[in-house]
Amino acid sequence: MAAHDEAVPAETGGGGREETSSKNVDLGSLPDFIGYALRRAQLTIFEDFIRSLETVGLRPAYFSVLIIIDRNPGLNQSEISAALGIQRTNFVNMADELQKRNLIVRHPSEHDRRSYALYLTREGKVLLDQALELQGEHEERLARKLGPGGREMLLPLLWKLAE
Repeated sequence: MAAHDEAVPAETGGGGREETSSKNVDLGSLPDFIGYALRRAQLTIFEDFIRSLETVGLRPAYFSVLIIIDRNPGLNQSEISAALGIQRTNFVNMADELQKRNLIVRHPSEHDRRSYALYLTREGKVLLDQALELQGEHEERLARKLGPGGREMLLPLLWKLAE
């Protein structure tokens, strides 16, 4: 192995190197990219959130759907899928699954007989309340990791990027 091919110990924070769990890999300038940092943070956050929701048998996207239906009873499938950025065909499958689990009901829309208005069932509301408690615990873990004032600083910055 030539001298320039030898593994170099990873550095943390900036500088173009990041420690990995399996071996030291030079990531070049990736750790300095906002998008890369956001994606790595998103993966870590979602791993924790998925584990949190497993206890009630929900996935994050289904959790989001239940929140939207709870806060906006009677919205149709197109409105919910658009609000969450979910393709309509994928959303129909999600709604089918939630209905099979007796978490939501579909009623023909009063305004458009071709579409359905969605509502939480009693079981859906109970499950959502349990999931919201778990999400609160998840959010607390993230806030602790960010430290005092970190959450309040981070959220506006993320929303600014999402504009």
